[in-house]
Amino acid sequence: MDIKKNGRFYTLTNSKGASVVLSEVGAGIVSINVPDREGKLGDVALGYDKAESYIKDGPCLGKCPGRFANRIALGKFTLDGVEYNLPINNGPNSLHGGPEGFANRIWDSRIEGDAVEFMYFSEDGEQGYPGNLKAVAHYEWSEDNELKLTFTAECDAPTVVNLTNHVYFNMDGEGSGTILDHMLKLNCSEYLPTDPTQIPLGDSEPVAGTPMDFINPKPVGRDIKADFEPLKIGKGYDHCWVIDGAEPGQLQAAAKLWSEKSGRLVEIFTTQPGIQIYTGNWLSGCPVGKHGHVYNDYDGIALECQHFPDSPNKPEYPSTVLRPGEVYEEAIIFAFRTV
Repeated sequence: MDIKKNGRFYTLTNSKGASVVLSEVGAGIVSINVPDREGKLGDVALGYDKAESYIKDGPCLGKCPGRFANRIALGKFTLDGVEYNLPINNGPNSLHGGPEGFANRIWDSRIEGDAVEFMYFSEDGEQGYPGNLKAVAHYEWSEDNELKLTFTAECDAPTVVNLTNHVYFNMDGEGSGTILDHMLKLNCSEYLPTDPTQIPLGDSEPVAGTPMDFINPKPVGRDIKADFEPLKIGKGYDHCWVIDGAEPGQLQAAAKLWSEKSGRLVEIFTTQPGIQIYTGNWLSGCPVGKHGHVYNDYDGIALECQHFPDSPNKPEYPSTVLRPGEVYEEAIIFAFRTV
């Protein structure tokens, strides 16, 4: 594996020429260059033309949000009898750890063997969260075009943690237009309905008989405009699905996304219990993309493996509490192939 550092960026290239570019800004994924069915390399990750565009961008392109990815209702949660207040930055709620969350921080970095490792130290009280937290994002790129991301975190006081990566895929290549014709399969029989501010109501519901059903592969856009209240709330898909068979610490198949046109496919495995599917419903107006490309709504899709939104306020959900002496550890694998 060849690894080169250039400023805040790292390029990992395997012997076949397929490569990944990573950034110290938000421990982010900037580019993923993988072959189509004809062997032609293309960059399937949306990104920006200018490095500074990655700071405080609305779409959070390619970055690792935290301390808590996704939404926390009204920016409040109670832990061990103490209420904590977080910045409100998404309607009435706190999203992705707040406006100064992990995605908008410069992470320390190093080459670790054939991997690149990013570390961020979040101080007690940062964005309202309790306890000092050390978070590490460890990336490996394989000869088989698999990108493995392992998160670890430790704290010195009880806190909550939910980490993911917010890369947007377009399997025809970034800047090539819509992903509504991409095929999506989810290993998920249930999803989490939300209120109008996109906070889960509580119990999951079956996807069967609804536009949320991706058990059998279908085009992303087939039902996106259906007369179905959850899709009206977010102007498309922006929901968390419950991964079938998820067990703590065990890798489970979560999703497959592919383009019939290019033949590029990504299969996603994770130890996390949920996957948030966001179809880039508000990409229009974001900073200029790579090579001067202008991204429009639905030009990329994020498949964010994570714990459930608002988990700190939902004791029935898998816990996101981390205590001193414990180690948070979750993994996501993006496996690229062709069909």
